[in-house]
Amino acid sequence: MTSNQSNKKTATQICIIILSILGLMICIPILFPQVRQMIVDLAGRILHREIYPGWIKTSLSYAMGVICFILFFDYCTLTRSGKLLTHKVKQEIKDCLSEIDFRSLLKPVLIMSGVYLLGIVTIIRANFSYIDDIGRATEGYREWHAWSRYISELSSIFIHGDTNLTDISPLPQLLAILILSISSVLLVYIIGNKKITVVRLLASIPLGLSPYFLECLSYKFDAPYMALSILASIVPFLFITRKKAFFFCSVASLLIMCMTYQAASGIYPMIVLLLCFRDWNSRKKPNKEILSFMGMAAGTFCFAILCFKIFLVKPVPDYFYGSNTIFPIHQIIPGTLSNIKGYVMIINQDLGTIWKVGIALVLFFFIIQSIHQSAQKQISSFFVIILIIGLSFIASYGVYSVFPTLWYLPRTLFGFGLFLAILCIFVVSDYKKIATITVLALNWCLFVFAFSYGNALADQARYAEFRMGMLLHDLSSLYPDQNREDVTLQIKNSIDYAPSVKNIAKHYPVIERLVPKLLEGDTDWGFYYFSLRFKSILFDPKSLDARNDDVSHLPVVLDSYYHTIQSDGERILVLLKH
Repeated sequence: MTSNQSNKKTATQICIIILSILGLMICIPILFPQVRQMIVDLAGRILHREIYPGWIKTSLSYAMGVICFILFFDYCTLTRSGKLLTHKVKQEIKDCLSEIDFRSLLKPVLIMSGVYLLGIVTIIRANFSYIDDIGRATEGYREWHAWSRYISELSSIFIHGDTNLTDISPLPQLLAILILSISSVLLVYIIGNKKITVVRLLASIPLGLSPYFLECLSYKFDAPYMALSILASIVPFLFITRKKAFFFCSVASLLIMCMTYQAASGIYPMIVLLLCFRDWNSRKKPNKEILSFMGMAAGTFCFAILCFKIFLVKPVPDYFYGSNTIFPIHQIIPGTLSNIKGYVMIINQDLGTIWKVGIALVLFFFIIQSIHQSAQKQISSFFVIILIIGLSFIASYGVYSVFPTLWYLPRTLFGFGLFLAILCIFVVSDYKKIATITVLALNWCLFVFAFSYGNALADQARYAEFRMGMLLHDLSSLYPDQNREDVTLQIKNSIDYAPSVKNIAKHYPVIERLVPKLLEGDTDWGFYYFSLRFKSILFDPKSLDARNDDVSHLPVVLDSYYHTIQSDGERILVLLKH
């Protein structure tokens, strides 16, 4: 090493030490309660508003996380053993990447991009502002950080080219398609022993076009970050042949998944289970090596989730669709079993008969194929297969299974689509015609449903526009003064589903959970949708039951086929008719 190189190295180390000391000096005082409270009080005075109490706990977590990161970074850059470890990890990552022919993946990515683009073309054409989209488009807020989705928060600034969001659709959805295409190709590459075929690619369609992920693709703002959570869960398995690289890439990727969309938390353990089962069933690896890998993967997953939970998670109120606190120790087993039971029941209610038959046949062929190819005893193989299917299904729900507050929203269940995709890829890998036809038929049904869903969104939007037009016409006739500010409006019930949506629901019940009802009085996005068209009346989103003043007995001032308007001149109650 030359003197110049030695001087540069010494200067770099000095800079790292100085920055580390400064970082520790900032973070360590935050560990003391009095200092945290003082900082919160100071921030409240500067911002002229009360700081949410949860920020006190959050600031403690952030400080601890930064301290741990500084210590780990210093270990890797300043100590000999740390430098050696860093060098080994870098070399292993380079070795794994050098074994991948990325050019061979380009054509499959283009194929799947075309498939997914065609699958959601009706969703894009519908141009439906889906739930949060209305608020983000009209107010320009991001606020993914409230759900600890910091990657989504930062990425949105780059994608939208501004801190204030505007509607740039379908660009985010096109980005989501590209990310999903890469995810499908990598999933096939990993599960199919690096062999990619058109049939296997088509078998992976449930990854992006399951009914549950269709809701994610409906979001004009959130779609790419939800898709990124899937990709982040798959990428670590490209480094599965090198332990150190696999560990560090898994931790980094799982943290990215947690900071984009936590509903993808079940993908990583599902892939681990199926890969371990494949190796055990074929006896390609000794049981000790399989158990060692499974234990390492489980430890890595728990480590990453705990790091996220301890250092990065912000408290979420239980009245949201999912809290971020788990069951108490004494309730964790019965509570988890109850959640899994609810998961099974909601999927059973959502899926149409054709889908259920197709899924049952895929499971049947997976069992038969696994037993036929097994190098183990058939009886033991059968029981292990059933166990793996059950564990994989449970894992598909991710960490939500240990949360006490859940609403089972479609977008939180897309792990089930990954579960189907993995099974379908395994089944078609044997090239049995009947099994392959069954898988492709099931995926064709999912593909067709995506078209129906997109068109249903468009029909619902047109029907809602008509109903709201009627309502706004009547309100503007009754209250023509645009300068009044003392009139409040409450809405009871909601705009019902369009006839086409009701028709689809006869065979695919999940459609009624995917297509939003509009102008539901107790939802914020109903306010945004309404305020775009009628700003002279203050919309009150509170439900009638939550208010002390009873407006249900106001005199009727207008009664039409679609709605009834009651008012005393200052308070308005609209009863929407179905």
